[in-house]
Amino acid sequence: MYCVRNVTSDLIWIGASDRRLFLFEGVYGVPEGVSYNSFFLDDEKTVIFDTVDKAVASVFFENVEHVLAGRKLDYLVVHHMEPDHSATIADLLRRHPETTVVCNAMIKAMIGHFYVNLPDERYLIVKEGDSLKTGKHELVFYMAPMVHWPEVMVTYDKTDKILFSADAFGIFGALNGALFDDEVDFERDCLDEARRYYCNICGKYGPQVQALLKKASQLEIKLICPLHGYVYRSKIDYIIEKYDRWSRYEPEETGVLIVYASIYGNTANAVDILACRLNELGVRTAVYDVSMTHSSKIVAEAFRWSHIVFASSTYNTGIFIEMDNTVRDIAAHNLQNRTVAFIENGSWAPAAGKLMKQIIGQLKNINVLGDIITIKSSVKDEQREAIYRLAEALAETAKK
Repeated sequence: MYCVRNVTSDLIWIGASDRRLFLFEGVYGVPEGVSYNSFFLDDEKTVIFDTVDKAVASVFFENVEHVLAGRKLDYLVVHHMEPDHSATIADLLRRHPETTVVCNAMIKAMIGHFYVNLPDERYLIVKEGDSLKTGKHELVFYMAPMVHWPEVMVTYDKTDKILFSADAFGIFGALNGALFDDEVDFERDCLDEARRYYCNICGKYGPQVQALLKKASQLEIKLICPLHGYVYRSKIDYIIEKYDRWSRYEPEETGVLIVYASIYGNTANAVDILACRLNELGVRTAVYDVSMTHSSKIVAEAFRWSHIVFASSTYNTGIFIEMDNTVRDIAAHNLQNRTVAFIENGSWAPAAGKLMKQIIGQLKNINVLGDIITIKSSVKDEQREAIYRLAEALAETAKK
């Protein structure tokens, strides 16, 4: 049975939520599920914006037939070709052979690569600034390459001031009946997942996100309809400010993120000493064990905090396995503009600190604070004093 909600009087959400998905893209845990958003515009010409993942195909097609109510489907606008939004394109076009696909040239090529080769007359190929009138509404198309795939584009409805933003402004999590950002406590319940989504999906491509934000700044926007998560109608400026900050690699909060890997508890003890001393000095901390926290969460926290301390046991003459994955993941997402420090542990040949420093030190505008603190098996008075000195140096820079 169909399940739809009105966004406006003539724009209808026809997507679905998947609460059984364990890993998004095979990487990111989504314990609260995920939504796949598709929208139907009921104008003189009918329009569907994007399709959905195959996991929710049956509900999607029931929704489509309900909103069409026997009418033909004139246009399918495709913003992004990742299969969680495009897997049902071929089936939709088989059901509706009258439909014209509106997309850019790269999306056309990808439709052929992924699914089906269509004759040229089935396409309306658009470029930057092109427009399409569907009756009451006029749609304008803007290219958004690498936010977060090279073919991505967005659509602006000039009539109702709606931005269909593709993967930009998305959030992990099923919708659970709510559709709009003001139907939930967004900052309390959604901001962390919005940050985790941005930092892991788009975080590497800050300059490209900045380019899209520049285009968006020229538009009057009353609603944002992303491909995942809530429709923004009350927190538009709020989420744009967050994207602006994240894509400039500017910390949201001043404080110290401490990320550690400990085998027998001694490195964890060093971290606890550091965290306690920092808080005594009035500096907020967030502490994560990489063996217990997925790197996607830590990547998001790295984007959030101004200072980061990496503390790791040495393992097989290298970085402990999960810490190695974490520092490389942070580096792969192009984090910048941070103050960092390193603590290593090793009973006979400590090496993790130097190796972590090599990876993180390659990033832009990274200020490495002090020397690597080396622990041999367990913290002694000498290392405690070094940890205290590190805390004081972190506090001094954090309070500037």
